[in-house]
Amino acid sequence: MTFLSTIKAAALSAAMIVSVALPAAHADEQYFPLQSYRVGPYAAGGTGFFGGFIDYLNLINIRDGGVNGVKLTWDECETQYEVERGVECYERQKSHAAAAWNPLSVGIAYAMIDRITADKVPLITVNHGRTDSTDGRVFPYVFPLLLNPYSETSGIVNYIASKEGGIDRLKGKKIVVLYHGSPYGKETIPIYELLAQKYGFTVQQIEVPHPGNEQQSQWLTIRRAKPDFVVLRGWGVMNPVALKTAVKVGFPVDHIVGNVWSNSEEDVIPAGDAAKGYTAITTQASGNSYPVVQEIVKTVYGAGKGNLEDKARIGSVYHNLGIVNGILNVEAIRVAQEKFGHRTLTGDEVRWGFEHLKLDPAKVEALGAKDLFHSINVSWDNHEGEGYVTFQQWDGKKWNVVSDWIAPDWALLRPIIEKSAEAYAAEKGIKLRTADDANAVTTN
Repeated sequence: MTFLSTIKAAALSAAMIVSVALPAAHADEQYFPLQSYRVGPYAAGGTGFFGGFIDYLNLINIRDGGVNGVKLTWDECETQYEVERGVECYERQKSHAAAAWNPLSVGIAYAMIDRITADKVPLITVNHGRTDSTDGRVFPYVFPLLLNPYSETSGIVNYIASKEGGIDRLKGKKIVVLYHGSPYGKETIPIYELLAQKYGFTVQQIEVPHPGNEQQSQWLTIRRAKPDFVVLRGWGVMNPVALKTAVKVGFPVDHIVGNVWSNSEEDVIPAGDAAKGYTAITTQASGNSYPVVQEIVKTVYGAGKGNLEDKARIGSVYHNLGIVNGILNVEAIRVAQEKFGHRTLTGDEVRWGFEHLKLDPAKVEALGAKDLFHSINVSWDNHEGEGYVTFQQWDGKKWNVVSDWIAPDWALLRPIIEKSAEAYAAEKGIKLRTADDANAVTTN
């Protein structure tokens, strides 16, 4: 079975999932509700990410017996990446005490913010979500770990500048942003305008309606504009269509830079030769040579409990992101257990664990993830964690890292984030949280 046919088969087999059977509650278990999507145009991302997440949870259970004796449990509720279904899953699954929510969907995450805040359970939006939710003073239960849309944009612009010979060389350049017609796709419109003003380049932002199967008119517009670079802010089927259409209209693929949801094997393999030379940002490297991935192959797949039907996808971009997300969730629980005890934790206690999640490169190496991702340093008021990014280029068969790990430009971004968060707080009547507020935890 081929790489892509496996995805289709998994999607078809999941199509019958219309409800969830919640696991029985036990005092020695920690439950993760998974609002997954294995059906629809974004199934490739869903099967890879949730497959990696489940593989890591299985590794912890099989190898370690859970986290300090607390077994990790989960179930899946199919959302098809649709907001209404995601909210329905939330209402079904929240009847069982949750450790954290990980929907991997901007639209679903936006719809959940008020709900998870009232229920005091963390919402993890790794590499996506509301940019201003980085500000923990206003969003105590939302964690856009590793990367938010604005830090991603800063990294992409800095990378383009490095290709041009320095940030001052951006003046007079033209950049087109081709974005997915969704809340996720539109999130970065203001920051690209701001950076264009700051650095003197011109920016033209062009929308591609969901799901992105037809882009001929957009790329004809790009050909007429003759930009120096195109930023591809896509998702799902939009990405390979963009690469194939770019080649069709004569735009050089090595001048297209993909964002973090346009950086997977599923984005380039369907495009064939059109994808060669394409570059994209990432928070975690691809490949299966990392010790933690090898341990999953040996321990989880060796026991016949691997979540991916096609083992060729082990170590792919989405699978590795799921593994990293698993590491972040598990280590937050481990941190919280050291304060509150080796037992099942409340959502608020897990929130405290995320706000004290500090994995430096040495700790990352100890977890078997050296060079898979760099580090994270979350605090009560910075819920992103000062994540680092790198860039990878597709050679037709695999991704190759082509840059060092790069830190976001926090001096530029933090004031913007705080201003937006404070405006949201004023609109919603939210009092800004303090460090003392963050240490006040609900334990039952």
